[in-house]
Formats: sequence, structure tokens, C-alpha cells
Amino acid sequence: MMIKRSEVEKYQKKTVEFLSQAGIVLTEEESRNIEIAEFGLGEVETQGLQLVTYINTDRYCAKELVLFARQTCPEHLHPPVNGEPGKMETFRCRWGKVWLYVEGEATEKIQAVLPRGSEEYYTVFHEIELNPGKQYTIPPNTRHWFQAGDEGAIVSEFSSTSRDEYDIFTDPRIERIPKIIEDTNS
Repeated sequence: MMIKRSEVEKYQKKTVEFLSQAGIVLTEEESRNIEIAEFGLGEVETQGLQLVTYINTDRYCAKELVLFARQTCPEHLHPPVNGEPGKMETFRCRWGKVWLYVEGEATEKIQAVLPRGSEEYYTVFHEIELNPGKQYTIPPNTRHWFQAGDEGAIVSEFSSTSRDEYDIFTDPRIERIPKIIEDTNS
């Protein structure tokens, strides 16, 4: 699947509005470069993620992850790459509520709602609820996924180098790097 340029721009605008509500200001360049990850599934409002990357070097990375109401970032892990152990990341909730699921003892009744038609691709259910000011560190090579609450959420990510193109998703249909097509006049 691909996403149209007009859809990318619509979601970028919505992302800027979310961040503004939380008092997070972006430069014009950052606003233009907001990544809309629709994961090749064509259902960005259900399984998608909006990302602002402030910096990503060979030593560290800082991002804002924006999730709309009940939007889910699908289950994945950050594997070892080129002798490095894989990305270690700390999620700190800035606004809203997010449920993070990681490996470990499964929570009996999770708060998230699994995306319809993709249930089989969600396999870890140890629930961590993140509210503003709460944070959690995910070790390298750990399966995880997350979903926003009813109002959406903003999560700051602090991590080692991000190499998203190497992420391994449980759902084999997922394409991590967005494919954007230009709108045609018809």
C-alpha cells in the first residue's frame, strides 16, 4: 500500500495541532518532515504512527511519537545490527495515555483493543500504562507495541541510534518505510 501526499499533509497538520495542544513547538522544517508511518496497511488511523525526529546520530536519537485516539503502533522489535545490540529506547509520556506492551507475564485483561483483522500479530501482553510524566525503558531486541487511549497520546523517545529500516514486525505485511505517491489531477 501507499499513502497519498495529500493524506500525509493532512496527518502532518493534525500532528502539529496535537503537539501544540501539549505546548510542544516545532520549527517549520520539523513540521514539514513529520513522518506518517502507515506501515503499508492502508489504515493509518488504526495502525499507524506520527514521528518527529529531532536528531538521529550514530550515538543517540530523540523523537516525539504522536498517536491519535486508539491508534496502535504494531508489534515489533529492534534487532542487533552491524555488531550493535539493537535500539534501546525510553518512552516518556508527555500528554494523554498510552498502553505499552512488552515481553513478560501477560496482563489478564489488557486495556488496548487489538486492531481488527490483525489480532494474530500481537503476541506480547505485559501491560505498562504510561500517563504524563511516567516513563519506561525497552531493552534492545524486545518485542513491543503500544496504543493510545481515547484522546490520543504524545510520547518522547530517547534512544540509541534509530535504524527503523531494520525493525522486525510480527505482521509480515508491514512495510516500515512509507511509500508516498503524488496526488493526480483527475
